[in-house]
Amino acid sequence: MTHEWRKSSRSATDNDKSCVELAGVSGGVAVRDSKAPEDGYIAFVAADWRRFIDQVKADRYG
Repeated sequence: MTHEWRKSSRSATDNDKSCVELAGVSGGVAVRDSKAPEDGYIAFVAADWRRFIDQVKADRYG
């Protein structure tokens, strides 16, 4: 299966590929390290991804 990967908006801008990439997958989100895409990815169901993002925001802004 081919995924449409996109870089994190917080990734480095100097083209060194040190970033996280995301792709939508059936029912959730896939996450991979752009420095080693051949190592695969981790997939999260949508509800778990939302909880993760909500917790990151709470820790950052709370």
